[in-house]
Amino acid sequence: MRLVHTEMPGPGARRIIALMATDTAAADDRAYPRELERALVLRDGSRVTLRPIRPDDAPRLIALYDRLSRHTAYQRFFTIMKRLPPDWAAMLANVDYRRRLALVAEPADGDHELIAVGRYEPTDDPATVEVAFVVQDGWQERGLGTILFRAILAAAVARGVRRFRAWVLAENRRMLDLIVRYGRVEQRRTEQGVTELVFTPAPSADPPAAR
Repeated sequence: MRLVHTEMPGPGARRIIALMATDTAAADDRAYPRELERALVLRDGSRVTLRPIRPDDAPRLIALYDRLSRHTAYQRFFTIMKRLPPDWAAMLANVDYRRRLALVAEPADGDHELIAVGRYEPTDDPATVEVAFVVQDGWQERGLGTILFRAILAAAVARGVRRFRAWVLAENRRMLDLIVRYGRVEQRRTEQGVTELVFTPAPSADPPAAR
């Protein structure tokens, strides 16, 4: 697929715009779920820290977007932007840790740059949330995407979520296979190159063990 800038954003970007227009929830430090923090070792031996997002991560989200390849950015947002808008970054970094939650990964060597983000957002159906994640290109193929996916599913289930929705480019076989592996797909449809899946977590979708 040829990646070009478009003035009509895809489902992921439209969802962000809708949240910006209707959601006023902000992060509350007292609700910060420290139990979701964990140190992990990836399959190549790299060490990373997984933790809930914080409001001060907004500039790091912008920096992460700047480091993504055009292909990876398009897979996440279904559109190409020169830069992640600061108001988008602020909205994405401010969550209430229950109705909206995001987990971020950063290297464990003290460098606080973000290398991956996984999140869920509310939908029009109170019983269903939208899930999405992105991994910086240089950190792909190490198992980090799988860890993020499993961790965000487990965190959502712990907060009473039972059903998930994801929009995935039909050519993104890696993400589609991941959902099928760790979820039970209830609905699936493809339109204009985008696959929409509604699924529940499989029993194997427990969070990865900390090391």
